[in-house]
Amino acid sequence: MSMEGRFRKAAVRVRTPALLLDEKVLADNLLTLARVKKATGAKILLALKAFSEYSVFPQIARVLDGVCASGLFEAKLGREQFGKEVHTFAPAFDEHDFAEIARLSDRIVFNSFEQFRRFKRAARGRKIGIRVNPEVILPDAKYEAYNPCSPDSRLGTRASDFDEKLFSEMSGLHFHALCEQGADALELSLKAFEKRFARCIRKVEWVNFGGGHWITARGYDIAKLIRLINDFKKRHPNIREVYLEPGEAVVLNAGIFVARILEILKNGNVLMNASVEAHFPDVLITRREKCPYVPEILGADPRGRYRYIIGGVSCAAGDSLGVYRFKKPLKAGDKLVFLDAAHYSLVKMNTFNGINLPLLGIIKRDGSVKIIRRFGYKDYLARLS
Repeated sequence: MSMEGRFRKAAVRVRTPALLLDEKVLADNLLTLARVKKATGAKILLALKAFSEYSVFPQIARVLDGVCASGLFEAKLGREQFGKEVHTFAPAFDEHDFAEIARLSDRIVFNSFEQFRRFKRAARGRKIGIRVNPEVILPDAKYEAYNPCSPDSRLGTRASDFDEKLFSEMSGLHFHALCEQGADALELSLKAFEKRFARCIRKVEWVNFGGGHWITARGYDIAKLIRLINDFKKRHPNIREVYLEPGEAVVLNAGIFVARILEILKNGNVLMNASVEAHFPDVLITRREKCPYVPEILGADPRGRYRYIIGGVSCAAGDSLGVYRFKKPLKAGDKLVFLDAAHYSLVKMNTFNGINLPLLGIIKRDGSVKIIRRFGYKDYLARLS
Protein backbone atom coordinates (compact mmCIF):
# COMPACT_ATOMS: atom_id res chain seq x y z
CA MET A 1 0.00 0.00 0.00
CA SER A 2 1.24 3.49 -0.85
CA MET A 3 2.01 6.03 1.84
CA GLU A 4 -1.05 8.01 0.73
CA GLY A 5 -3.17 4.88 1.05
CA ARG A 6 -1.83 4.20 4.54
CA PHE A 7 -2.66 7.75 5.62
CA ARG A 8 -6.18 7.66 4.17
CA LYS A 9 -6.88 4.33 5.82
CA ALA A 10 -5.61 5.53 9.20
CA ALA A 11 -7.61 8.76 9.00
CA VAL A 12 -10.87 6.92 8.42
CA ARG A 13 -10.48 4.97 11.65
CA VAL A 14 -9.42 7.67 14.07
CA ARG A 15 -11.36 10.18 16.14
CA THR A 16 -10.39 13.79 15.49
CA PRO A 17 -8.42 15.90 15.94
CA ALA A 18 -5.56 13.42 15.90
CA LEU A 19 -1.82 13.48 15.39
CA LEU A 20 -0.56 10.16 14.01
CA LEU A 21 3.03 9.02 13.47
CA ASP A 22 3.74 6.33 10.88
CA GLU A 23 6.37 3.97 12.30
CA LYS A 24 7.20 2.64 8.81
CA VAL A 25 8.15 6.10 7.48
CA LEU A 26 10.08 6.76 10.68
CA ALA A 27 12.00 3.51 10.15
CA ASP A 28 12.86 4.53 6.57
CA ASN A 29 14.17 7.89 7.79
CA LEU A 30 16.29 6.17 10.41
CA LEU A 31 17.79 3.88 7.76
CA THR A 32 18.93 6.96 5.84
CA LEU A 33 20.48 8.50 8.95
CA ALA A 34 22.16 5.17 9.77
CA ARG A 35 23.71 5.21 6.30
CA VAL A 36 25.25 8.64 6.97
CA LYS A 37 26.58 7.50 10.33
CA LYS A 38 28.16 4.38 8.88
CA ALA A 39 29.82 6.24 6.01
CA THR A 40 31.24 9.08 8.12
CA GLY A 41 31.52 7.95 11.72
CA ALA A 42 29.55 11.05 12.68
CA LYS A 43 27.16 10.97 15.60
CA ILE A 44 23.56 12.08 15.12
CA LEU A 45 21.37 13.53 17.86
CA LEU A 46 17.62 14.05 17.93
CA ALA A 47 16.71 17.73 18.38
CA LEU A 48 14.02 17.60 21.04
CA LYS A 49 12.80 21.09 20.19
CA ALA A 50 11.45 19.63 16.94
CA PHE A 51 10.13 16.29 18.16
CA SER A 52 9.67 15.00 21.70
CA GLU A 53 7.14 12.16 21.50
CA TYR A 54 8.94 9.78 23.79
CA SER A 55 6.72 6.79 23.00
CA VAL A 56 8.90 6.19 19.91
CA PHE A 57 12.23 7.03 21.55
CA PRO A 58 13.15 3.32 21.83
CA GLN A 59 12.87 2.98 18.04
CA ILE A 60 14.89 6.15 17.42
CA ALA A 61 17.52 5.31 20.04
CA ARG A 62 18.41 2.11 18.19
CA VAL A 63 20.01 4.33 15.52
CA LEU A 64 20.72 7.79 16.93
CA ASP A 65 23.32 8.58 19.57
CA GLY A 66 21.36 10.82 21.89
CA VAL A 67 19.45 14.09 22.06
CA CYS A 68 20.13 17.80 22.07
CA ALA A 69 18.17 19.76 24.63
CA SER A 70 17.47 23.47 25.02
CA GLY A 71 16.88 23.61 28.74
CA LEU A 72 16.09 21.75 31.93
CA PHE A 73 12.91 19.93 30.94
CA GLU A 74 14.27 18.71 27.61
CA ALA A 75 17.51 17.58 29.26
CA LYS A 76 15.49 15.67 31.84
CA LEU A 77 13.31 14.11 29.15
CA GLY A 78 16.37 13.04 27.17
CA ARG A 79 18.08 11.54 30.20
CA GLU A 80 15.00 9.69 31.49
CA GLN A 81 13.36 8.58 28.25
CA PHE A 82 16.10 8.37 25.58
CA GLY A 83 18.90 7.03 27.76
CA LYS A 84 21.90 8.01 25.64
CA GLU A 85 23.99 11.18 25.23
CA VAL A 86 22.41 14.48 26.30
CA HIS A 87 23.82 17.71 24.85
CA THR A 88 22.33 20.93 26.17
CA PHE A 89 22.48 24.39 24.62
CA ALA A 90 20.51 27.49 25.55
CA PRO A 91 20.90 31.14 24.49
CA ALA A 92 21.13 31.84 28.23
CA PHE A 93 20.94 29.55 31.24
CA ASP A 94 18.90 30.30 34.35
CA GLU A 95 21.00 30.10 37.51
CA HIS A 96 18.14 28.33 39.31
CA ASP A 97 18.21 25.46 36.79
CA PHE A 98 21.84 25.13 35.85
CA ALA A 99 23.08 22.77 38.54
CA GLU A 100 20.47 20.20 37.56
CA ILE A 101 21.09 20.79 33.84
CA ALA A 102 24.77 20.07 34.41
CA ARG A 103 23.94 16.88 36.30
CA LEU A 104 21.72 15.66 33.45
CA SER A 105 23.99 16.62 30.53
CA ASP A 106 27.03 14.98 29.01
CA ARG A 107 27.99 18.09 27.05
CA ILE A 108 27.02 21.71 27.56
CA VAL A 109 27.26 24.35 24.86
CA PHE A 110 27.30 28.00 25.87
CA ASN A 111 26.04 30.82 23.69
CA SER A 112 28.56 33.37 24.96
CA PHE A 113 31.76 33.57 26.92
CA GLU A 114 29.97 35.57 29.60
CA GLN A 115 27.63 32.60 30.15
CA PHE A 116 30.64 30.28 30.40
CA ARG A 117 32.33 32.60 32.88
CA ARG A 118 29.23 32.56 35.09
CA PHE A 119 28.61 28.80 35.03
CA LYS A 120 31.95 27.11 34.35
CA ARG A 121 32.43 26.05 37.97
CA ALA A 122 29.01 24.36 38.05
CA ALA A 123 29.77 22.70 34.69
CA ARG A 124 32.91 20.91 35.88
CA GLY A 125 33.10 17.33 34.76
CA ARG A 126 31.15 17.98 31.56
CA LYS A 127 32.58 18.50 28.10
CA ILE A 128 32.11 22.15 27.24
CA GLY A 129 31.67 23.89 23.91
CA ILE A 130 30.82 27.35 22.60
CA ARG A 131 28.26 28.09 19.91
CA VAL A 132 29.64 30.35 17.20
CA ASN A 133 27.89 32.33 14.50
CA PRO A 134 29.55 31.84 11.08
CA GLU A 135 27.65 34.91 9.81
CA VAL A 136 26.90 33.19 6.53
CA ILE A 137 24.24 34.44 4.13
CA LEU A 138 22.58 31.50 2.41
CA PRO A 139 20.80 32.19 -0.89
CA ASP A 140 18.07 29.59 -0.35
CA ALA A 141 17.12 30.44 3.24
CA LYS A 142 13.38 29.74 3.57
CA TYR A 143 12.21 31.58 6.68
CA GLU A 144 13.89 34.71 8.00
CA ALA A 145 12.12 34.20 11.34
CA TYR A 146 14.11 30.98 11.77
CA ASN A 147 17.45 32.19 10.36
CA PRO A 148 20.08 31.64 13.10
CA CYS A 149 22.64 33.74 11.21
CA SER A 150 20.53 36.82 10.53
CA PRO A 151 22.26 40.17 11.21
CA ASP A 152 20.24 40.60 14.41
CA SER A 153 20.58 37.01 15.59
CA ARG A 154 21.08 36.43 19.31
CA LEU A 155 22.45 32.94 18.64
CA GLY A 156 26.15 32.20 18.70
CA THR A 157 29.32 34.18 19.37
CA ARG A 158 30.75 36.09 16.43
CA ALA A 159 34.45 35.94 15.59
CA SER A 160 34.84 39.58 16.57
CA ASP A 161 33.66 38.77 20.11
CA PHE A 162 35.75 35.63 20.57
CA ASP A 163 37.72 35.21 23.80
CA GLU A 164 40.59 32.83 23.05
CA LYS A 165 41.78 32.76 26.64
CA LEU A 166 38.48 31.40 27.95
CA PHE A 167 38.17 29.20 24.89
CA SER A 168 41.31 27.35 25.96
CA GLU A 169 39.19 25.76 28.71
CA MET A 170 36.73 24.26 26.22
CA SER A 171 36.86 21.13 24.06
CA GLY A 172 34.28 21.77 21.32
CA LEU A 173 32.63 24.12 18.85
CA HIS A 174 29.03 24.28 17.72
CA PHE A 175 27.52 26.15 14.78
CA HIS A 176 24.00 26.11 13.40
CA ALA A 177 23.20 27.91 10.15
CA LEU A 178 20.54 25.84 8.40
CA CYS A 179 16.76 25.49 8.31
CA GLU A 180 15.25 22.87 5.99
CA GLN A 181 18.27 23.06 3.68
CA GLY A 182 20.45 20.75 1.65
CA ALA A 183 24.11 19.80 1.44
CA ASP A 184 24.95 22.80 -0.77
CA ALA A 185 23.91 25.12 2.06
CA LEU A 186 26.01 23.10 4.50
CA GLU A 187 29.01 23.46 2.18
CA LEU A 188 28.66 27.26 2.22
CA SER A 189 28.21 27.23 5.99
CA LEU A 190 31.30 25.09 6.52
CA LYS A 191 33.42 27.41 4.38
CA ALA A 192 32.30 30.41 6.43
CA PHE A 193 32.83 28.52 9.70
CA GLU A 194 36.33 27.40 8.75
CA LYS A 195 37.28 30.84 7.43
CA ARG A 196 36.21 32.71 10.57
CA PHE A 197 37.24 30.16 13.18
CA ALA A 198 40.22 28.31 11.63
CA ARG A 199 42.54 28.85 14.60
CA CYS A 200 39.87 27.66 17.02
CA ILE A 201 39.01 24.50 15.08
CA ARG A 202 42.62 23.36 15.42
CA LYS A 203 42.29 23.46 19.22
CA VAL A 204 39.18 21.33 19.79
CA GLU A 205 38.35 17.63 19.70
CA TRP A 206 34.69 17.80 18.65
CA VAL A 207 32.50 19.94 16.42
CA ASN A 208 28.71 20.04 16.18
CA PHE A 209 27.35 20.99 12.74
CA GLY A 210 23.97 21.89 14.27
CA GLY A 211 20.57 21.12 12.82
CA GLY A 212 18.43 22.08 9.86
CA HIS A 213 19.90 19.34 7.65
CA TRP A 214 17.08 18.04 5.45
CA ILE A 215 18.81 14.69 5.10
CA THR A 216 15.70 12.55 4.56
CA ALA A 217 14.02 14.91 2.09
CA ARG A 218 13.52 13.77 -1.47
CA GLY A 219 16.46 14.91 -3.61
CA TYR A 220 18.82 15.60 -0.73
CA ASP A 221 22.42 14.99 -1.84
CA ILE A 222 23.47 12.41 0.75
CA ALA A 223 26.67 11.58 -1.10
CA LYS A 224 27.72 15.22 -0.84
CA LEU A 225 26.90 15.34 2.88
CA ILE A 226 29.07 12.27 3.44
CA ARG A 227 31.89 13.82 1.43
CA LEU A 228 31.68 17.13 3.33
CA ILE A 229 31.90 15.42 6.71
CA ASN A 230 34.75 13.11 5.71
CA ASP A 231 36.72 15.91 4.01
CA PHE A 232 36.28 18.10 7.09
CA LYS A 233 37.68 15.34 9.29
CA LYS A 234 40.65 14.89 6.94
CA ARG A 235 41.42 18.62 7.03
CA HIS A 236 41.20 18.61 10.82
CA PRO A 237 42.70 15.35 12.16
CA ASN A 238 42.43 16.68 15.71
CA ILE A 239 38.62 16.38 15.50
CA ARG A 240 37.60 13.10 17.09
CA GLU A 241 33.84 13.54 16.82
CA VAL A 242 31.50 15.32 14.43
CA TYR A 243 27.89 15.72 15.50
CA LEU A 244 24.74 16.50 13.56
CA GLU A 245 21.52 17.33 15.38
CA PRO A 246 18.55 17.17 13.00
CA GLY A 247 15.03 17.19 14.34
CA GLU A 248 12.81 17.53 11.32
CA ALA A 249 14.78 15.02 9.25
CA VAL A 250 14.16 12.28 11.80
CA VAL A 251 10.37 12.41 11.36
CA LEU A 252 10.05 14.12 7.96
CA ASN A 253 6.83 13.04 6.20
CA ALA A 254 6.14 10.55 9.00
CA GLY A 255 3.18 12.32 10.60
CA ILE A 256 -0.35 13.35 9.72
CA PHE A 257 -2.78 15.63 11.49
CA VAL A 258 -6.42 14.66 10.98
CA ALA A 259 -9.31 17.10 11.48
CA ARG A 260 -13.03 16.87 10.68
CA ILE A 261 -15.18 19.45 8.88
CA LEU A 262 -17.93 20.76 11.14
CA GLU A 263 -19.59 23.15 8.72
CA ILE A 264 -19.10 24.87 5.36
CA LEU A 265 -20.42 28.41 5.16
CA LYS A 266 -22.01 29.86 2.05
CA ASN A 267 -18.99 32.11 1.44
CA GLY A 268 -16.70 29.05 1.18
CA ASN A 269 -15.29 29.11 4.71
CA VAL A 270 -14.65 25.63 6.07
CA LEU A 271 -14.84 25.26 9.85
CA MET A 272 -12.85 22.26 11.13
CA ASN A 273 -12.60 20.90 14.65
CA ALA A 274 -9.03 22.13 14.94
CA SER A 275 -7.41 25.54 15.17
CA VAL A 276 -4.57 27.36 13.46
CA GLU A 277 -3.93 29.30 16.67
CA ALA A 278 -3.74 26.13 18.76
CA HIS A 279 -2.53 23.45 16.36
CA PHE A 280 -0.62 25.20 13.53
CA PRO A 281 1.26 28.13 15.13
CA ASP A 282 3.99 28.11 12.45
CA VAL A 283 1.37 29.31 9.96
CA LEU A 284 0.99 32.51 11.98
CA ILE A 285 4.71 32.90 12.70
CA THR A 286 5.67 32.74 9.00
CA ARG A 287 2.60 34.50 7.57
CA ARG A 288 4.61 37.59 6.57
CA GLU A 289 7.50 35.64 5.05
CA LYS A 290 8.09 35.64 1.30
CA CYS A 291 7.21 31.95 1.25
CA PRO A 292 5.02 31.37 4.32
CA TYR A 293 4.44 27.92 5.70
CA VAL A 294 1.16 26.48 4.41
CA PRO A 295 0.44 22.86 5.45
CA GLU A 296 -0.36 20.49 2.62
CA ILE A 297 -3.73 18.73 2.69
CA LEU A 298 -4.03 15.26 1.18
CA GLY A 299 -6.21 15.51 -1.93
CA ALA A 300 -5.99 19.28 -2.34
CA ASP A 301 -5.18 20.40 -5.89
CA PRO A 302 -4.32 23.99 -6.94
CA ARG A 303 -6.09 23.29 -10.25
CA GLY A 304 -9.23 22.04 -8.53
CA ARG A 305 -12.61 23.51 -9.37
CA TYR A 306 -13.85 23.89 -5.79
CA ARG A 307 -12.37 26.74 -3.72
CA TYR A 308 -12.47 26.82 0.08
CA ILE A 309 -10.99 28.89 2.90
CA ILE A 310 -9.90 26.38 5.52
CA GLY A 311 -10.32 27.78 9.00
CA GLY A 312 -10.28 26.78 12.63
CA VAL A 313 -12.88 26.58 15.34
CA SER A 314 -11.45 29.20 17.69
CA CYS A 315 -13.03 32.64 18.10
CA ALA A 316 -9.95 34.40 16.68
CA ALA A 317 -10.83 36.21 13.46
CA GLY A 318 -7.49 35.26 11.91
CA ASP A 319 -7.80 31.55 12.65
CA SER A 320 -7.42 30.57 9.00
CA LEU A 321 -4.99 28.49 6.96
CA GLY A 322 -5.92 30.17 3.70
CA VAL A 323 -7.33 29.11 0.35
CA TYR A 324 -7.26 25.51 -0.86
CA ARG A 325 -8.79 23.96 -3.96
CA PHE A 326 -10.18 20.46 -4.48
CA LYS A 327 -11.37 18.50 -7.48
CA LYS A 328 -14.42 17.31 -5.59
CA PRO A 329 -16.67 19.33 -3.28
CA LEU A 330 -16.20 19.04 0.46
CA LYS A 331 -19.01 18.45 2.93
CA ALA A 332 -19.56 18.46 6.67
CA GLY A 333 -18.19 15.29 8.23
CA ASP A 334 -15.33 14.92 5.75
CA LYS A 335 -11.87 14.52 7.22
CA LEU A 336 -8.93 16.71 6.29
CA VAL A 337 -5.53 14.99 6.38
CA PHE A 338 -2.61 17.38 6.83
CA LEU A 339 0.72 15.95 5.69
CA ASP A 340 4.22 16.12 7.19
CA ALA A 341 2.80 16.98 10.59
CA ALA A 342 5.17 15.29 13.03
CA HIS A 343 7.91 17.90 13.49
CA TYR A 344 7.39 21.20 15.29
CA SER A 345 3.77 20.23 15.93
CA LEU A 346 2.97 18.77 19.34
CA VAL A 347 5.96 20.59 20.85
CA LYS A 348 4.35 23.91 19.84
CA MET A 349 0.63 23.19 20.24
CA ASN A 350 -1.41 24.86 22.94
CA THR A 351 -4.92 24.99 24.38
CA PHE A 352 -5.87 28.50 23.25
CA ASN A 353 -9.59 29.21 23.61
CA GLY A 354 -10.01 25.97 25.55
CA ILE A 355 -9.41 23.89 22.42
CA ASN A 356 -8.22 20.38 23.17
CA LEU A 357 -4.88 18.97 22.08
CA PRO A 358 -5.11 16.19 19.48
CA LEU A 359 -5.07 12.57 20.50
CA LEU A 360 -1.76 10.89 19.76
CA GLY A 361 -1.41 7.66 17.86
CA ILE A 362 0.97 5.40 15.96
CA ILE A 363 0.29 3.96 12.51
CA LYS A 364 1.73 0.48 12.88
CA ARG A 365 3.53 -1.32 10.08
CA ASP A 366 0.41 -3.34 9.26
CA GLY A 367 -1.60 -0.11 8.88
CA SER A 368 -3.49 -0.40 12.16
CA VAL A 369 -3.65 2.58 14.51
CA LYS A 370 -2.59 2.41 18.15
CA ILE A 371 -3.76 5.30 20.33
CA ILE A 372 -1.01 6.39 22.72
CA ARG A 373 -2.63 9.26 24.57
CA ARG A 374 -5.85 11.24 24.83
CA PHE A 375 -5.91 14.75 26.27
CA GLY A 376 -8.85 16.34 28.03
CA TYR A 377 -10.17 19.00 30.37
CA LYS A 378 -7.74 18.05 33.16
CA ASP A 379 -4.79 18.84 30.88
CA TYR A 380 -6.32 22.22 30.06
CA LEU A 381 -7.05 22.93 33.73
CA ALA A 382 -3.52 21.96 34.78
CA ARG A 383 -2.08 24.88 32.80
CA LEU A 384 -4.28 27.42 34.54
CA SER A 385 -4.71 28.64 38.09
